[in-house]
Amino acid sequence: MRSMFVGIICVVFGIIMYGSPLSIVRKVFKTKSVEFLPFWLCLAGFANGAVWFTYAFLKTFDPYLCTGNGIGGLLGLFQLCVYAYFTYKGPPPKAADDSKPSEVQLQNTATNTNASSPPV
Repeated sequence: MRSMFVGIICVVFGIIMYGSPLSIVRKVFKTKSVEFLPFWLCLAGFANGAVWFTYAFLKTFDPYLCTGNGIGGLLGLFQLCVYAYFTYKGPPPKAADDSKPSEVQLQNTATNTNASSPPV
């Protein structure tokens, strides 16, 4: 009974851990840029989920390892697919004409340093 309770808790928190980069995926869809999605985190999540999912089938079947890590591997695969799609099919780069100028021109104005006289 205790083993089942701890197993379920671990599966829930494992899925939350694997799904945490999905909050960034939402920003990727809005901006159409993978600037905020770390590739290595997605790859590590996918690899970790896949390895532990495979390990769940060795010797004796472990449903807790299989469930949480199987879902985690799928979430990692989804994140990698989103990364690949928006890396290669993202929006085209902006033209140089659309960019803002890098320097700001300041207007030269004469100032009155005499505090007793009113401004001109």
